[in-house]
Amino acid sequence: MQCSWKAVILLALASIAIQYTAIRTLTSKPFQLCPVPSPQNCGLLGGPETESPIEGRAGCDDYPYFSFNASRKTHIMVLATTRSGSSFVGQLLNQHADIFYLFEPLYHVQTTLIPRLSHSRNAADRRVMLGASRDLLRSLYGCDLYFLESYIKPAPANHTTDKLFRRGASRALCSLPVCDAFGPTDTNVEEGDCVKKCASLNMTLAADACREKRHVAIKVVRVPEIGDLRALVEDPRLNIKVIQLVRDPRGILSSRIETFRDTYRLWRIWRATGRRPYNLDLSQLTVVCEDFLGSVSTGLSHPHWLKGKYMLVRYEDLSRNPLLKTMEIYDFLGLPMDKSVEEWIQTNTRGSTELSAKHKYGTVRDSAANAESWRLKLSYDMVEYTQATCHKVLHQLGYKAVKSAEELKNMSLSLVQDKTFVPFS
Repeated sequence: MQCSWKAVILLALASIAIQYTAIRTLTSKPFQLCPVPSPQNCGLLGGPETESPIEGRAGCDDYPYFSFNASRKTHIMVLATTRSGSSFVGQLLNQHADIFYLFEPLYHVQTTLIPRLSHSRNAADRRVMLGASRDLLRSLYGCDLYFLESYIKPAPANHTTDKLFRRGASRALCSLPVCDAFGPTDTNVEEGDCVKKCASLNMTLAADACREKRHVAIKVVRVPEIGDLRALVEDPRLNIKVIQLVRDPRGILSSRIETFRDTYRLWRIWRATGRRPYNLDLSQLTVVCEDFLGSVSTGLSHPHWLKGKYMLVRYEDLSRNPLLKTMEIYDFLGLPMDKSVEEWIQTNTRGSTELSAKHKYGTVRDSAANAESWRLKLSYDMVEYTQATCHKVLHQLGYKAVKSAEELKNMSLSLVQDKTFVPFS
């Protein structure tokens, strides 16, 4: 009996030792295991000191992007809201030869999960949208474009679709090997030409093209605040840098009234008659200012998880000095700026205001004149209301309030204060 008790004690001690060793191993190398082959759990197979996945691990070799060596790529997120100049910023990245660019892939998540809402304030809707959005973004940064197919309607057949939102806004999706309608010398393919001449999008070829690029850039206008992205920013496998683009809310409101005419019909009535409709949806303005305030306050407070990963850019600064500001953006990203980017800037920032009006979703415009053109379109009472509603974020971002209709229309007086926002490094 004595021997049996000793044996039990020895077994118990051995069990504790084994558990302790296992815990130490797992905590020191959190992504060590790959029980089910997938991009998400093959990220750091050999631990932080390993340059590549463990050889012979079944299924893990199917995801070469997620080797730790490959994950040293810099990935880019343009965080913005609609009609804030985000298409322009996206194209500054799209022109770079080493960047694979996607134009608002979260559009498909929204239209599938919350088709009735564009900027829902319902907490449950937002949680659903954000959870799905984070999962999709994580996959897309890993060039897993098949994950996107779950949200494209109608569902792609044999990984082929012609329903990807704004496919033509991405150079990589309009070039070889994804599209053979244009040759290597066709560097300035118009979005409409891409849609007309390229065959249906083969998602397998698109994923291959993504993996061939050194970086992935994604434009996002359906994530309310940067705090919603913390899990992605902190993921060491993704190495994301966030460019948060902001614009004067008065300019955003004016642009939305012109662009989304049905949705903002009551605002147009207010502008035309001078009387605010009783059933006006004021959340179409307040949501913008609340999200900006929360997001910018987080970013400018310099939380540890954003160190080296956050840059705030005002659309007005970019419009007035596009080349200089673009150079600052690329410096923040740690990437050399292609000559093609500079050429694109020269071509797309000198357009006439008439051309800008005809192409509301385009990027060719007189950028300096466009930055404050809203002052000639909004009535003073609408501006006054916007200033009262959004005064905190206007002050925080350096936008001046006007005190009269005469001051509003006096274009010789800029409403954009000289203010420097240094990237958090």
